[in-house]
Amino acid sequence: MIVDDPETKRQVEAAFAAYEVALTTNDVVALDGFFHAHPKSIRYGVGENLYGFEEISAFRSARSPAGLARRLEKSQITTYGQDFAVASTLFRRDSAPGKVGRQMQSWVRFPWGWRIVAAHVSLIEEG
Repeated sequence: MIVDDPETKRQVEAAFAAYEVALTTNDVVALDGFFHAHPKSIRYGVGENLYGFEEISAFRSARSPAGLARRLEKSQITTYGQDFAVASTLFRRDSAPGKVGRQMQSWVRFPWGWRIVAAHVSLIEEG
């Protein structure tokens, strides 16, 4: 298995960057498009546990668009073969001083493109 195949990594980096734009601009339609539309998709958030695409989509639609800007740190994307990747990043928001956010996503390449199948977001005290 090839770890960090350059072309695969480039594709996931582009998808990750596009996801970040959609997230910080609250583009709900685009955000839905990044998740695998399947009952087995999972997103654990700071204050919610979402099982299945329908719950993830409903959360996105109901979430306030205020305070979504953030700064990423130590972003790392690792690909395994040509069809699986893990994206990890730290983030900081002005609305959460003294806290650092952590985000991990599992990406799978389907015939229709790269999609997130599992995500975890948490916020902890800095330090």
